[in-house]
Amino acid sequence: MGYLAGEYDVIVIGAGHAGCESALAAARMGCETLLLTINLDMIAFMPCNPSVGGPAKGHVVREIDALGGEMGRNIDKTFIQMRMLNTGKGPAVHALRAQADKFLYQHTMKETIEKEKKLTLRQGMAEDLIVEDGVCRGVITKTGAEYRAKTVVLTTGTYLRGKVIMGELMYESGPNNQQPAVKLSESLRKLGIQLVRFKTGTPPRVHEDTIDFSKTEIQPGDEKPKYFSFETEYMEHANNQLPCWLTYTSEETHRIINDNLHRAPMFSGAIEGTGPRYCPSIEDKIVRFADKPKHQIFLEPEGRNTKEYYVQGLSTSMPEDVQLQILRSIPGLEKVEMMRTGYAIEYDAVVPTQLWPSLETKLVPNLFTAGQINGTSGYEEAAGQGIIAGINAARKAKGEDPVIIERSAGYIGVMIDDLVTKGTNEPYRLLTSRAEYRLLLRHDNADLRLTPLGHEIGLIPEARYEKFLQKKALVEGEINRLKETKFRPDEAVQAMLAGLDSAPIQNTTDGLTLLRRPEVSYADIERLSPSPVELTDDMKEQVEIQTKYTGYIEKQLLQVERLGKMEKKKIPDDIDYTIIHGLATEARQKLDKIRPLSIGQASRISGVTPADLSILLVHLEHYNRVTAARGS
Repeated sequence: MGYLAGEYDVIVIGAGHAGCESALAAARMGCETLLLTINLDMIAFMPCNPSVGGPAKGHVVREIDALGGEMGRNIDKTFIQMRMLNTGKGPAVHALRAQADKFLYQHTMKETIEKEKKLTLRQGMAEDLIVEDGVCRGVITKTGAEYRAKTVVLTTGTYLRGKVIMGELMYESGPNNQQPAVKLSESLRKLGIQLVRFKTGTPPRVHEDTIDFSKTEIQPGDEKPKYFSFETEYMEHANNQLPCWLTYTSEETHRIINDNLHRAPMFSGAIEGTGPRYCPSIEDKIVRFADKPKHQIFLEPEGRNTKEYYVQGLSTSMPEDVQLQILRSIPGLEKVEMMRTGYAIEYDAVVPTQLWPSLETKLVPNLFTAGQINGTSGYEEAAGQGIIAGINAARKAKGEDPVIIERSAGYIGVMIDDLVTKGTNEPYRLLTSRAEYRLLLRHDNADLRLTPLGHEIGLIPEARYEKFLQKKALVEGEINRLKETKFRPDEAVQAMLAGLDSAPIQNTTDGLTLLRRPEVSYADIERLSPSPVELTDDMKEQVEIQTKYTGYIEKQLLQVERLGKMEKKKIPDDIDYTIIHGLATEARQKLDKIRPLSIGQASRISGVTPADLSILLVHLEHYNRVTAARGS
């Protein structure tokens, strides 16, 4: 018999990255919140790579912070390396990535959760949902404890009927040999919720003292790192970063894998679930890209106080003995000792088209889902969904309307819209190419896009909001000042332009016009005409980006508008997708298989991004011109 163990406004099941954000958001919005998890020692655990951020993912972390979430603050406190990626490209694809001290990350997040006033943390295995009159009212644990709430958020990660697979060995398990959640899957099925089987994997971990780093290439962090949280100004450990190391697979690596494919669960049929396209296992990469002589392998420290190294790029479900052979065939790892074996894990996921954009299930009101249970991969995607599910569970509990992030406002909006509109037949990963507004959705302006919303819903405190408004006003003021500042073609200006290999000016020119030149930076303008008020580096960056990219952003908005008008444009049935340059491989495969009759139909195919549709429209315009010319 069960017993009533507590009543809350919001219950969050699972304390991974989605669950932490959900619970903190709900509690900070004033709801009495219960965070229920199988093991308190696994809160915010990183079962796979010890890192946060990267292309698109880093944007999401900034957006979570701009809304008032915790992931950005937590990684800033606990990183061992910080690096901005894609700096040779435009600001739309600049991406911050941090190596985490994974153990410190966990403990710091747990401490934050334990200190949150309206948040109760409890260890327990959720096994059944309480549904009355078709509405979710709570959860029952394995011990019979009954917790009731106005809303419930499921953030179960890869625990639902989790099965670990390693060569011929298979056993029921959550990640890192934790208990799987078996009965909760049955509960969801009984409610009529459709589940699918997905797979992910992780590589082996090796001992630092057995690595020959002289055979690898050092990958240091940035000397002057940026941070994920808009609140972080300086972290002392930024001066004591740990490097990562780059090596490659060898011919011997490929031979070992090919010789043992008959023992690979991926190819023997032992694995049922669909794996992530953008994070394949090493055996999958060797087979799919047989023409490539080598693949990158990154050696990443798992923390400051451990000898474990994560072997990024070597995710595998091969048998343990084969894994050791593979490792020792890689330069620098010839004598390596394996501390943990890599494995694949299968798990149940909810088909996300069963969700509203608020992440509430359509079938069971007051029940929300977020994270890998919705078919995504990655800590950042999980956390991004988590904060939205937590916000909307809290608002539903208070009788308020849901918050929906538009595609034009954030990568979080792009991801959720993709999931609930298109669904996914494989673990979903965010990519910058999935966003048609990516010039608007930059890493640098997440606060300008989302902090007003965070303040409105109660997650951004007044002091932080005032600071944000001050930043915004200073940026706008400096842009206006540059517009009004006139530069004559005098000796100082011409010398500055000549030093930059920029053409001299013939007439008096305003500061914004000069700054729009690709070779001229804000620092160059500043030397000639310093701002009368002190601006931070972030403010100066914002002035420069907003000035240089104004025309491109306006042009992109026109393109998006045109795309909307052409949504019903017919696609000829003899289009050859294999010759369309620029289409993502996934899009080309699915368009060729489904053969959509219109752009509108193409837009609803999972894996065909708005960026792919733009490329397809350009091709169609060319196709129609050629066809018309032939006809005439």
